[in-house]
Amino acid sequence: MSIRSAHEGDLPEILDLDRKAFPDDPYPYFVLRQYFDGYSDRILVLDDGKHLHGYVLFVTTSDGSVCWVLSLAISTERRGRGLGRRLMLEVMRQSRQERVHEVRLTVEPANTAAIMLYESLGLSAEDGVRRDYFGPGEDRLLMSLKL
Repeated sequence: MSIRSAHEGDLPEILDLDRKAFPDDPYPYFVLRQYFDGYSDRILVLDDGKHLHGYVLFVTTSDGSVCWVLSLAISTERRGRGLGRRLMLEVMRQSRQERVHEVRLTVEPANTAAIMLYESLGLSAEDGVRRDYFGPGEDRLLMSLKL
């Protein structure tokens, strides 16, 4: 399985991955479309040659100092096999290569599997849970790693 930048034709599969990973709050198609149009090189996919099994969406602040991981999704049937780790390691590799100083992300506080993955990669939640981060009742754990 290879990691590559997303192509326009991948958008339906990325949308499907996102809907299955985040059934309560997936990205609308138009948002993924706009991210693709603006940051196609910042959407990496896991491709087995037939299907996509994961994606990560990340952006870098305009001053180049911080990389924000906006979304990471792995197909439900492939979870627990290190695919999320592979995508995150590639984001971190590219960030180091671009001399980014820090990687940040937010995660649902109850998503223990994701939190364990991020902690195993060195990210920490120094600021703890941010209440109402995405609006009322939408708390997030802010995690970061200095590179």
